[in-house]
Amino acid sequence: MRFKAAEWAVVPLGTGWATDPAVTGAKAAHLARAAGEGLPVLPGFVLVPGTRTRSALTGDEALRGAWRTLAGGDGRGPLVVRSSSLYEDTENSSMAGRFDSVLDVWGWDDFLAAVGTVLSSARRVRPLRPGAQDLPDDGMAVLVQPMLKSAVGGVMFGADPVEGRTDRILVSVVRGGPDHLVDGSTQGVRYQLTRRGRSVGGDPVGPLLTRGQRRRLVGLAKAAEGVFGSPQDMEFGFDPEGTLWLFQSRPITAMPPRPPRGARLLGPGPVAETLPGVLQPLEEDLWMAPMSHGLAVALDIAGAAPRHRLRRVPVVTSVRGRAVADLRLLGTVPPAHPFLDRINTANGARRAAAAWRVGRLRSALPLLAVDVMADVDRALAGFPPPGDMLSGRLLDAVAWGRQALSALHAQESLAGALLGADSGATAAGEALAELAEGRVRGLGDDELIARLPVLLSLLPPSLAGRPALPGVDHVTALPRGVDSLPVREGLRLRVRWVQEMQIRMLAVLARRLWPGLGEAALSRLALLRWDELVRAARGEGLPYDLDDRVARPESDVLPAAFRLADGVVVAQKPSRTAAPDQGEGAGGGFGAGTAWHGQGERPEWPVLVVDFLDPALAPLLPGLAGLVAQTGSPLSHLAVLAREHQVPTAVGVPDATTRFPAGTPLVVDGGTGAVTVPDLPHPPYARTATRQESAA
Repeated sequence: MRFKAAEWAVVPLGTGWATDPAVTGAKAAHLARAAGEGLPVLPGFVLVPGTRTRSALTGDEALRGAWRTLAGGDGRGPLVVRSSSLYEDTENSSMAGRFDSVLDVWGWDDFLAAVGTVLSSARRVRPLRPGAQDLPDDGMAVLVQPMLKSAVGGVMFGADPVEGRTDRILVSVVRGGPDHLVDGSTQGVRYQLTRRGRSVGGDPVGPLLTRGQRRRLVGLAKAAEGVFGSPQDMEFGFDPEGTLWLFQSRPITAMPPRPPRGARLLGPGPVAETLPGVLQPLEEDLWMAPMSHGLAVALDIAGAAPRHRLRRVPVVTSVRGRAVADLRLLGTVPPAHPFLDRINTANGARRAAAAWRVGRLRSALPLLAVDVMADVDRALAGFPPPGDMLSGRLLDAVAWGRQALSALHAQESLAGALLGADSGATAAGEALAELAEGRVRGLGDDELIARLPVLLSLLPPSLAGRPALPGVDHVTALPRGVDSLPVREGLRLRVRWVQEMQIRMLAVLARRLWPGLGEAALSRLALLRWDELVRAARGEGLPYDLDDRVARPESDVLPAAFRLADGVVVAQKPSRTAAPDQGEGAGGGFGAGTAWHGQGERPEWPVLVVDFLDPALAPLLPGLAGLVAQTGSPLSHLAVLAREHQVPTAVGVPDATTRFPAGTPLVVDGGTGAVTVPDLPHPPYARTATRQESAA
């Protein structure tokens, strides 16, 4: 872009005009404000369009004078020429690394060329968010300062942008200036500091910062927060004499929410085996609520949880339509305070009181389970064809199913806890064996399920329609019959049979309510809550807003363990030391998709796997299910942008591009840095908590 000095005004950083972001852009305005408050900022000036200010410092003469002042009397001192757009370093968008900056600029001609380079970048950069308008051409200002040769430089966040902790200060440093760190080419040394300067985490390598330098950085972070009213994202450098300088300060964007103290630890856990998909409202009430009640009964009988807690919080709940369990109540994770739990007399008394019940139950449970299964089998066999039943009787059958499911889940949970390991036979294994034999006989899915109801164990329950049975290539075992299954598997199978009975009853009821919708009527019914359906059966009518309701979309997988912060999923960071081949979490949530190296056809849910976090990759961020880099820092420009777009990001993942070839299914945890290939060969990949979506 050709630069005409006559059209531009020179605004020194020490003037009042410089502190106005509408004049000089947020980057320069923040530095001018910081300098005015006594923070260590290098001198400089800002080139702005002449129409923005009435300053008399315009034209070639003013520009040459300002340049000589910074570059020395002979004009031979090096300068740095940086962008200061009206659209970068704001509270909502950092535009980190999107515009050009030119370092180590010597001489007048090179200075003019550098200014032209920065201005030209304003025309090249396009917004990342779909549908956003292009940036106006006149939005750029140019910040000019002396080029400082840093001995040590880096990036400092006045809060932890990965974990959302405001009591931590995150620092990443390299030898030299911070430019190699923010462009993603160097990983740097990471420090996690308290607000008193004590190191509480980071890289186990030789320190680049002395204790005194860490204290001075913490002081700068606090001072900047005091000036701007919030924790800041800063670039800094220590010169060879040890003086600390502030190069840039901007708001931290995309700070993740932090779960409140005492927030429950949730996860799909064992409940995902029964309810793996997204549940519609009626499915939650039919299947998830009885499961939660049954597990609560089992925990109470076993003395595994206090009754007041079981009454206060559900064992199983819904997050984004997916069933998740309280992992601590189920005992799948250690207690938060194991020592206090051991010395808690109430806990011991509770377990002692439960021991007598459990001792009797252990011997009686097999017979009780057989009786429950026999009762369920008789009830299921006693129902007439749904089409022959009155609508009220259909609803009675569904209501009985909710009670039966609660009892079955309680028995199944106790059987798993008290009866020890099963023989190894499973309902799914029996179903696969019978399916293989049925396929040989040339039977279709409907006929197979009618003859062999054990096949339902291969399919999740759904009011939206039954999926096809899986294919089988050969017989893996000889079928032995349902009666040969161990107690726990028999109970699990009855759970699925009761669910299928409810689906068939409700399908007939839905067609009677909406005779013109055909098979779609059941999907409409699934949008009701159970109490709404009961009221409709009493003649009180359907909800007035039913026509406006839409089905929950098939959403993302959830982290194995997480907490909720204002409805947002925050993955639990493991306390153990990361595996040698695990990277560092850079935030953005949790996601799953298909590895893509940025070339060739882009998958539907791409996880971009790259060598380093090149800011030029920014246009690829929208729509990514994850971002994985072999090197780089969580504080680099591209990592900042990825957090803004809530793309799960892991950096420093060894040999990522070779370990994860294009097309590899991947799961990325932006909180822990874990990048894994899931066990399932063909899971339904979709973006997950990549957008930190609300858990409505």
